[in-house]
Amino acid sequence: GYGFIETETQGDVFVHYTAIEGKGFRTLRDGERVSFEVEQSPKGPQAVRVKKL
Repeated sequence: GYGFIETETQGDVFVHYTAIEGKGFRTLRDGERVSFEVEQSPKGPQAVRVKKL
């Protein structure tokens, strides 16, 4: 699926499950802390290389 990561400085950033690093079922839970990078896509900022902390 997809969703948004809430940041302190950039507002909400779109994230697709394929950007979450790891094996198996990749999902994020509300409130879970992550590290990630932001790349510009044709539709705006998108989180990539998402890692759970």
